[in-house]
Amino acid sequence: MPWIILAFLVLIIQIIAIIITEYRRPDKAAAWIMILFMIPLIGFLPYYFIAKRYTRHHILSQNEYSQRESFKADLIYRCNQRIHGLADTVSRNSKLHNLLQNKLTLPLTACNETTVYTETEVAFKAMLESIAAAKHHIHMEFYIIRDDELGTQIKQLLIQKAQEGVKVRLLYDGIGSRRLGKAFLEQLQEAGVEIGCFSPPLTAFFQRQLNYRNHRKIVVVDGKTGFLGGLNIGDEYLGKDPSFGYWRDTHFSMKGDAVLWIQYTFLTDWYMVKGQLLTDSTYIPVQDNQGREIIQIVKSGPDETILELIFTLIISAKQRIYIETPYFIPDPGVLLAIKTAVMGGVDVRIIIPGTPDKKLVYYCSLSYVQELLQAGVRFYCYQKGFLHAKVLISDDLACSGSTNMDLRSFCDQFELNAIFFDRKTVNRLADDFFADLSVSNEIVQSEFEKQPALQKIKEVFARLLSPFF
Repeated sequence: MPWIILAFLVLIIQIIAIIITEYRRPDKAAAWIMILFMIPLIGFLPYYFIAKRYTRHHILSQNEYSQRESFKADLIYRCNQRIHGLADTVSRNSKLHNLLQNKLTLPLTACNETTVYTETEVAFKAMLESIAAAKHHIHMEFYIIRDDELGTQIKQLLIQKAQEGVKVRLLYDGIGSRRLGKAFLEQLQEAGVEIGCFSPPLTAFFQRQLNYRNHRKIVVVDGKTGFLGGLNIGDEYLGKDPSFGYWRDTHFSMKGDAVLWIQYTFLTDWYMVKGQLLTDSTYIPVQDNQGREIIQIVKSGPDETILELIFTLIISAKQRIYIETPYFIPDPGVLLAIKTAVMGGVDVRIIIPGTPDKKLVYYCSLSYVQELLQAGVRFYCYQKGFLHAKVLISDDLACSGSTNMDLRSFCDQFELNAIFFDRKTVNRLADDFFADLSVSNEIVQSEFEKQPALQKIKEVFARLLSPFF
């Protein structure tokens, strides 16, 4: 009997600890408490190692902090000089900018030129050509890097450029690239490529940082050409995995002042992983591009959430909200914002994959469909292959990059996105959205409500676990 009382007291203490720690996220607290009841006492162990609040890997010294702030201030000044006279136009036309001008940490940038890639083969070709033309440095950062045909091709090119004297730096995520072998990395290092791993699994486990992943996808060449979007490095992204088939993604290349902030993001991540503060002016050259686009780069993570941006994009819409995402798990605020928008007459359409890559996450996404269908949202399942594009269009603005429409991307992962103000780019993304609609099946509410009871049970169970996704 005493050991039963002791076990009960321990369980109560664990529940209290979770409530105190997660009081800002009641949904997350409820999910962890459910785990405790499913696997009493033991259930606290994964919470202990996974749910710790984020803490920075490296703390800047006073001198390093001054250098970084001076470096950032110089970039902001340069960008403000180039955008002078244009920002007011954006402000008048964008409620989003008015609401978040004091929230986003990076400024508007001018003189940009964007290329949108929806065909992954074309995107990788452009990246490889840009890397091959590098003269000074190549900075790359990916969540997933695979030792397959595409990975080998990129590895060989990086080795070649390093041997030519180009400075090559590569960052990868320890969990996302956990299958990447030592031989792959050693060949790069032997050629002179500098490599950093964001939170190696074992280190992340003991530091209780497993939940915080670097999901960014960055390539910067000579500080003048930047790539970001949804693509990682692996053959499946070229449609070579038969379980997925055709891979539909959205990726971008940019020239202009926006590249400075893609570079800034890489350099801050490099410091986070390697402890090396790179502020040399050669990494932030004067941008001679004379494009006409205004772009705002948005870096986010557990210490600077993107949730406010997503919420504001939705509530500021007057005519249309188009969303494409492989994972649709909105937080309660975003869910309410979507419902409010559609009930206010906004045309809200959401495309999700018809073929999932993660069944549990897919069931969780479906659990939100019925209540949003009832509110008036139109849902579509993409049928051509696997949909991995991450795009949100709000009236005449678009936001795209590495962020999924899920809780993990909102609050726990390091992401990189861009807000596009240029009508040409926004229209291109809208055209791509409607092209995807043409190969998608609309979910009809009356049919969806007839789904088997087992399916509904799976959705309910997945929804309860959604704070972990």
